[in-house]
Amino acid sequence: MSAAIPELAPQSELFVNFRFGVFFFAGGVVPNPLDIRFKKVTGLSATVKTTPLEEGGQNLYTHALPSRVEHGNLVLERGVVAASPLRLDFHAAMSLFKFAPSNVIVTLFNEAYTPVSAWFFTRAFPVKWSTADLDAEPKKPLIESLELAYARMQTIKV
Repeated sequence: MSAAIPELAPQSELFVNFRFGVFFFAGGVVPNPLDIRFKKVTGLSATVKTTPLEEGGQNLYTHALPSRVEHGNLVLERGVVAASPLRLDFHAAMSLFKFAPSNVIVTLFNEAYTPVSAWFFTRAFPVKWSTADLDAEPKKPLIESLELAYARMQTIKV
């Protein structure tokens, strides 16, 4: 007896990309309630790398065999915050070369702020910090960029 496969409802709603939150879990468990708001998140991507295999006598093409999945770094942008647990983690990594990997969840919300999609990053750690140029002309917030490497990215069905 085979189980019926439920049909997926057609996707009638397109989601906007400006309602999101970033949630850090120190030690993989304890949530950080302060560092959740960011201006921009980039690096949500995965690429399957391939290894070419040439077949003897075949000169028209080369086989491409999947070999591994590679991910880019997760890059977060926000206004500079004077004191926060995430900033302390970046300071420890960049100044003391001490790392405390944490798990990170990036969540996309709909208009009612209900989660509609999420990405889970395991054992994320700081690899780059930068700030925008200091400029006396414009009255804009000072933006910092925080870049994280991680062991694995997994899409979470919400």
